[in-house]
Amino acid sequence: MAVYLLVTLDTKGPEAAFVRDRLDVLGVEVRVVDTGCLGEPAFVADISRDEVFAAASSSHAELVKQGDRGKAVERAAAGAVQIVTQAYARGELSGVLGLGGSAGTTIGTAAMRGLPLGVPKLMVSTLASGQVRPYVGEKDVLMLNSVVDIAGINRISRLILGEAAAAMAGMVRYRAESHDVGDKPLVAATMFGVTTPCVQEARKVLEDAGCEVLVFHATGSGGRAMESLIEDGLIAGVLDITTTELADELVGGVLSAGPDRLNAAARRGVPQVVSVGATDMVNFGPRDTVPAQFVSRTFYQHNPTVTLMRTTPEENAKLGEEIGRKVAASTGPAAIMIPLRGVSAIDREGQSFDDPQARRALFEAIRANHGKVELIELDNHINDPAFARAVAEKLLALMRKHAAIHKAT
Repeated sequence: MAVYLLVTLDTKGPEAAFVRDRLDVLGVEVRVVDTGCLGEPAFVADISRDEVFAAASSSHAELVKQGDRGKAVERAAAGAVQIVTQAYARGELSGVLGLGGSAGTTIGTAAMRGLPLGVPKLMVSTLASGQVRPYVGEKDVLMLNSVVDIAGINRISRLILGEAAAAMAGMVRYRAESHDVGDKPLVAATMFGVTTPCVQEARKVLEDAGCEVLVFHATGSGGRAMESLIEDGLIAGVLDITTTELADELVGGVLSAGPDRLNAAARRGVPQVVSVGATDMVNFGPRDTVPAQFVSRTFYQHNPTVTLMRTTPEENAKLGEEIGRKVAASTGPAAIMIPLRGVSAIDREGQSFDDPQARRALFEAIRANHGKVELIELDNHINDPAFARAVAEKLLALMRKHAAIHKAT
């Protein structure tokens, strides 16, 4: 098995050679992948740029003719994903190391995000000290700040690139064991501060039944991470208590998980129980960052850096329609469970976001859009222990049903 070193050899040749040679000294096998396009490579790669672009169903010669750098980067990224994922599937890849500025980082991290969790991924980048979410996504990508530009071997770059080679050698050589816990099914659950009692109680029920529970904080990145793991086929059941990220996506809050939230389990046929936790709120930063068009709305200052805004009946109707429609598309066992007395710690009688009209709009929209999916309404608040136990037990029943169907077939 080898570390795949992804680098544009027309601009980063000496640096690539330095890292390759350091890894060789450290006893790590390396395969250099040339992701460059327009200039001449500094040396012959183990995997040429022609192979990279062919893997993306593109022609290197044609891209050179076009002279479009943006297009070249896009196709190089697509080809790099294919190169590394296929190598991993063949058992030939032990890790991925990339070097680059904006283009190299885009290409290298695209390839890294195509690999499962636990495969060593290290990107030495001039962009590593800035906003790295577009590059890291929901995967375990390690970003190392190059400090100086990756443009020649000098006393700084030699130190950083040597550090990168040593880090990759260590990750590959001492890769963490998975510590397999046997046949315990893996359950994903979503939580927010205002739904914590529910999820904690439900988690106990699931763990007592022999499940391993992964809790995702519904802050946008948490929802995306959960959806990614579901897509990767790692999750046996989903307890989607806290669907608040849908409200941020709808209204324009800061914790959106994007338009694909609540799609993966339905598409993959993974058993799921979905509820409406924290759909009473949209999240913003400090109070003075809330957009001016919302000035007349109802707010709750969670802390100096988090401002919560109450969703309106009209917004709740749209959220209920979306939740019902998305869960109705499930290809596996699914249920929607509604807590009639409130959807968050501050949405209950006497609390700041108590709004029976908004709750009614949410629930009525779900009733009108859940299709053939079972809808269960309980006369509880979401954080009542009885509701938590009910959602956990329902998920366990759906998982048993799913397992029985698969066993029979």
